Amino acid sequence: MKKTPRYRNYIRGCWVDSEGGEVFENRNPADSRERIGLFPQSTTKDLEEAVQAAQAAALPWARTPAPKRAELVFRLGELLLRRKKKFAAEMTREMGKILKETEGDVQEAIDISYYTAGEGRRMFGQTTPSELPNKFAMSVRMPIGVCGFITPWNFPMAIPSWKMIPALVCGNTMILKPATDTPLSSVNLVQACHEIGFPPGVINLVCGSGKNIGIPMTKHPGVKLISFTGSTEVGREVSRNCAPDFRRVHLEMGGKNAILVMEDANLDLAVDGAIWGGFGTTGQRCTAASRVVVHKKVYGEFLKRFTARANALRVGNGLDPETEMGPLVSESQRTSVEQYVEIGRGEGARLAAGGRRITAGALAAGWFHQPTIFADVHPQMRIAQEEIFGPVVSVLPCKNFEEAIEIANGVSYGLSSAIYTRDVDRAFRAIRDLATGICYVNASTIGAEVHLPFGGIKQTGNGHREAGQQALDFFSEWKAVYVDFSGKLQRAQIDNN
Repeated sequence: MKKTPRYRNYIRGCWVDSEGGEVFENRNPADSRERIGLFPQSTTKDLEEAVQAAQAAALPWARTPAPKRAELVFRLGELLLRRKKKFAAEMTREMGKILKETEGDVQEAIDISYYTAGEGRRMFGQTTPSELPNKFAMSVRMPIGVCGFITPWNFPMAIPSWKMIPALVCGNTMILKPATDTPLSSVNLVQACHEIGFPPGVINLVCGSGKNIGIPMTKHPGVKLISFTGSTEVGREVSRNCAPDFRRVHLEMGGKNAILVMEDANLDLAVDGAIWGGFGTTGQRCTAASRVVVHKKVYGEFLKRFTARANALRVGNGLDPETEMGPLVSESQRTSVEQYVEIGRGEGARLAAGGRRITAGALAAGWFHQPTIFADVHPQMRIAQEEIFGPVVSVLPCKNFEEAIEIANGVSYGLSSAIYTRDVDRAFRAIRDLATGICYVNASTIGAEVHLPFGGIKQTGNGHREAGQQALDFFSEWKAVYVDFSGKLQRAQIDNN
């Protein structure tokens, strides 16, 4: 029998065992009989070691010129590119999504490395005329210090890279706590950083539960910044924990995203978008298109095409290149999806496709569920209001554009939205009126690019953004600088009366 690999934490530039010696296992969601690895079930003592390591490295790293910090980030992108297929295959084994998607996950880490490496020479401040003579005024970016990252399992390399890459270029040190369902991808990312030559203590990885590591990290006074991606419920607790001492916190939370299909839409294109948005990553994306709002004039035809495509999707092991949708990440996630299917039935929605777990043949040992579509859904049903995070899509009829916007905006989240229409005026009205941080026209609700800000409003986020130049604003502080070369005391507004 093949021996299960055992992995360690990464602290002070070394791979080390947890202080308590306990481990947790990571299993393949496509075949739960396969153990991917054993990972440290860390304790608060391990977290304390990581904080101290990051604190010790903070000043030397902050004083390293930003272009030099960025050169390491660029080299990281180069190494990830060379190992893309290897890391993607291992990610599919531990998370379940198909190879094309895990390759895209690694590619996002490559893209953010290349993009942000350029920011090392473009961390621009402002220069401005002073209101007084012989005085120079400018602003510069400064690091914040030790950053703590709590990341989810659905994008186990992309999302950690969105957080750590701009933080490192801005001169911060960091501690990463990956999701317990997908720690291997974070281990691979940190191993690549180790090989590139980041100084000891700049990057630290501590595996373990939210209870033992995540929540204590949000309360630790030595961690000056927390960036969290996960559920709204946990995000609320993270925010409360950071509030007493006013530490900076970024929250990227849930979504209940809608595609609007107008009567003039290209229906084949809209169906493509609904399939990709609803069942890509088995619906386990915060940007998933879990609602499709369809004009009544094309409702019947759209639903017929949509259900036919969903029923034809090839569900299976993500390592098989023929597979179009993989398993759910865990048995508990599949159980949650099944509970929502029963809720939808109980609410009176019409089950148009799927609705059951898959237990036959080669898929019996995995956590598979059929692509599921509910039709004739009312906007206030729970399946149309609550994030399911699985392959379940609600189709809702609307009578006009205005009602479609009202339905789309009538949820507590505001991450992503899309409209399919050939009317340019209507498209721009949708861009204006859809209450989301991301909006697509004639494309699905997923597919963000790293040079644009990513994030949402309402209960999706707390105002900060990941990726793009906007990430630098979260991971740095502004310092205003005044240089007076007049040789005398000048009292700003007092002397400028």
